[in-house]
Amino acid sequence: MTKKELRSKYKSLRSLFSAEEVGELSLKVANMLLQLPVWDKTYYHLFLAMEEQKEIHTDFILQVLQGRDKEVVVSRSDFESCSMVHYLLTDTTKLVKNAYGIPEPAGGLEVPPARIDVVFVPLLAFDRNGHRVGYGKGFYDRFLRECRDDVIKIGLSLYEAEEKPIEANTTDVRLDYCVTPLRVYRF
Repeated sequence: MTKKELRSKYKSLRSLFSAEEVGELSLKVANMLLQLPVWDKTYYHLFLAMEEQKEIHTDFILQVLQGRDKEVVVSRSDFESCSMVHYLLTDTTKLVKNAYGIPEPAGGLEVPPARIDVVFVPLLAFDRNGHRVGYGKGFYDRFLRECRDDVIKIGLSLYEAEEKPIEANTTDVRLDYCVTPLRVYRF
């Protein structure tokens, strides 16, 4: 399947979930994440879910990170340049939904990508080689190329890996892990 076909397939599949099912699966993903050897780091970039798109709720992961006194970084998107600016999430951070329904920080203390140790990556589909299909604008591929070479890239998926390899472009950045409600994939 092409990336376009995979996007369509997984958006359709996601639409069948109830909000309760997404919440239950999201909790399972958060629990599976605890198996990863990444909890000794300091700066963790977390996407905030587009609930309308039935994305994994990252609130559970946020609770884990805050419970371990980690620095959490969230982003604001620039849709003209398809880039993101990253901010430290604090008790005073004001979150506002953008035109696409993505909760974003209104401002705050900016964090350079080189500071980030771990990135939780949103996706629609992935394969057993660590390639993923996102929403098609390249925001995360651009962002991940700005990070250090040793940044740990963790995809979060409601579904298991595609059996057939996903077409990869030269600009695509592979994941190190992908976590689903049932297992952890290491690449």
